[in-house]
Amino acid sequence: MNFGLIIIGDEILSGKREDKHLPKVISLLAARGLSLSWARYVGDDPDRITADLQHAFATAREHGDVVFSCGGIGATPDDHTRQCAARALGVPLALHGEARDLIIERMRDIAAERGVPFEPERDDNKHRLNMGVFPQGAEIIPNPYNKIAGFSLRYPEGGVYFVPGFPVMAWPMIEWVLDTHCAHLHRSQVQREQSVIVMGAMEAALTPLMESIEAEFAGIKVFSLPSVDHPQWGRHIELGVKGRDSDSLAAAYQQLLLGLNVLGAQLGPELVR
Repeated sequence: MNFGLIIIGDEILSGKREDKHLPKVISLLAARGLSLSWARYVGDDPDRITADLQHAFATAREHGDVVFSCGGIGATPDDHTRQCAARALGVPLALHGEARDLIIERMRDIAAERGVPFEPERDDNKHRLNMGVFPQGAEIIPNPYNKIAGFSLRYPEGGVYFVPGFPVMAWPMIEWVLDTHCAHLHRSQVQREQSVIVMGAMEAALTPLMESIEAEFAGIKVFSLPSVDHPQWGRHIELGVKGRDSDSLAAAYQQLLLGLNVLGAQLGPELVR
């Protein structure tokens, strides 16, 4: 299974707002020994959102993937995520009872804070209930910031989890999902990397060495990060290995260094992450 992330909103693609979800989700997963497999950005285009959600639901259902979707679950005209999720699944939208109760509770709180009576039949209050209209069969994701719930569609293994675009709400909600529904996936061994700076080499010449290491060491991935204008090392390649098992990682890295020496490569600093 994989972890995926969908970030929705024209404001991200236009540059009006800088996305903060991608690095934060990477960090939240890494703290639990997990990693992000893919991410997608999509604007407020219902057809594109629906297509991306169809893919997300398919991977969750067929492969047990866990996908987070950030943004677009409000009730304004530019919020399409709830409707697109229902369309992607081919199910109707329905007011979720628990989400409705939380919205009413929030409206009562706001009225009390302002010292005014709570008027549930007022047009704006009735409109707020739309934020609890989810695809049929959805479960809620609690929102500790203002009680306006997110929602999820879950399968025996994976699921797709919908949270607001606001980081102050989205991030604790994602943490709740990771610790409530994904706790069994947490790993005590985090992924680590060991790499070395290789001067003056071409990736094509190093590819056979990289392939031989991945073939020999299960669970180890080799990576190559070329640079053409580094202020200190100039044109170079950061070549390394990454994995969770420390013994395999150490053995693979030594094999990498041995192979580079056989090739007569000029080596620079070694890096450990």
